[in-house]
Amino acid sequence: MSTAAETASTVTLPKVRVDYLPVLLVPILMLVALPLVGSFSTWVTLTVAALAMGMMIFLMASGLTLVFGLMDVLNFGHGVFISFGAYVSLVALGPLAGWVESTNLWLNVGALLACILVAMLVTGALGYAFERVVIRPVYGQHLKQILITMGGMIVAEQMIHVIWGASPIPLRLPEGLRGAIVIGDAAMEKYRVIAVVLGLLVFGVMHLVLNRTKIGLLIRAGVENPEMVEALGYKIRRLFVGVFIVGSALAGLGGVLWAFYRQTLTAGMGMEVNVLIFIVIIIGGLGSVGGCFIGAILVALVANYTGFLAPKLALGSSILLMVAILLWRPQGLYPVAKR
Repeated sequence: MSTAAETASTVTLPKVRVDYLPVLLVPILMLVALPLVGSFSTWVTLTVAALAMGMMIFLMASGLTLVFGLMDVLNFGHGVFISFGAYVSLVALGPLAGWVESTNLWLNVGALLACILVAMLVTGALGYAFERVVIRPVYGQHLKQILITMGGMIVAEQMIHVIWGASPIPLRLPEGLRGAIVIGDAAMEKYRVIAVVLGLLVFGVMHLVLNRTKIGLLIRAGVENPEMVEALGYKIRRLFVGVFIVGSALAGLGGVLWAFYRQTLTAGMGMEVNVLIFIVIIIGGLGSVGGCFIGAILVALVANYTGFLAPKLALGSSILLMVAILLWRPQGLYPVAKR
């Protein structure tokens, strides 16, 4: 017995090899773009703007990549939660008109955070209802999932028309978040800097939860082997529902940031970015939050740099990037779910 125990104690587990190459793509792309752009100040402005857009895309896509990876659900109605999050922020701003008009930065940030909190609560509840009514009857049936979630998206869009009307609604950015921070010749919009900070905070929290908590361990295990998690006595269905609610709430958070970024609300604003979200998920790898994060930043950087250097190619830049990544790594940058 003691010999076995000693043998077990001396056994060392093999070290997990960390793949840093996809992470290095971001600084490499930035450095390659610098001489092409020419002006350092223009490069800084383009890069910060791209990082802000990348953070918003990540927030909108991160929940869906977990739903896709863990639940094997093709939810083409994900854009609904983005749109509802944006419109709910408009309602939340009503009682906070004084905070929005104030030039005090902290009151402006407080108004933004209040919108985010309300939007996440509403879209989380909407996600719970969507999972029970729309998703649950079609688990494991991909074709039906595509059809029924697209149908749910159309119904939800019409509900937005009924509640808020079909005309575009302007959304006023708080006074203190307007304008830019000027450092030398480089100008960085205040709101975009805040979007970068919020995106990094959310990514940091998600990374800690997924890698340092028991619930994160169960989610990662559920992505890789749901049958084993079920066999160990954990109710994978409850985990599914929780992940779907969190994914919907994150989409609502992204919807708020996207609404203030556009400063115009339309019922189809969430559905318009659906294709971009799926591109990011495919580039990052199914079920990978880290891959989704890197993919979103790469997509935004390529779009901004291409839009400046070759505007005619800007619309197709995301598709070209996805093709290049998949030719290099057919399962994405950091594949988790083997679908």
